[in-house]
Amino acid sequence: MTWTLGIDTSHHVAAGLARDGEPVASEVVPDTRAHGETLIPLVQRLCASVGIAVTDVGAYAVGMGPGPFTGLRVGIVAARTLASVSGRPLHGVCSLDVLAAQWVDAPPEFVVASDARRREFYWALYRDGTRVDDPQVSAPETLPGLPAAGPVFDDPAGPRALDAGVLAACWGSLPPVDGEPFYLRPADATVPKARKSALPRLRAPR
Repeated sequence: MTWTLGIDTSHHVAAGLARDGEPVASEVVPDTRAHGETLIPLVQRLCASVGIAVTDVGAYAVGMGPGPFTGLRVGIVAARTLASVSGRPLHGVCSLDVLAAQWVDAPPEFVVASDARRREFYWALYRDGTRVDDPQVSAPETLPGLPAAGPVFDDPAGPRALDAGVLAACWGSLPPVDGEPFYLRPADATVPKARKSALPRLRAPR
């Protein structure tokens, strides 16, 4: 029996468990700004709910975005740390691909999108269930006029929320993302290139 833990923080804080490739449990903390405080307690609570310890997890799957830099990085670092400490394998996938995989009766072409803030969406186009190109970030009005899924839509035709249990179960059927996450934009908080003096600038005498 193999347990897989799925973690995704591209939007909300989501964790899910699959056993031998079948989703068993999942939970979401609907907070887009408390990833660091809620993720590990969520993982511990989820494992306890099915009667296992975190050390019983045999593999990890993590959503690699796209998503806002800080929140997305919390989930990726946590998954990498748990996998490294336990010596278990870690598998990265595109978070939008998980939502697409949840749409079992999807039309031939559709769009999956999530909140990129700054009045923009992260999104990708799918054809026959397969992502056509890398995810993009742009204004909502630039999206193709196709059936859609994702948390940014009030009444999407497809699934609205990512199920981390599905992530844990189906990562092997999705394109792997082993390199850099899909940040798509630089971090909002950056280190200033030069320090600014708080002292008033003196004028030279004329």
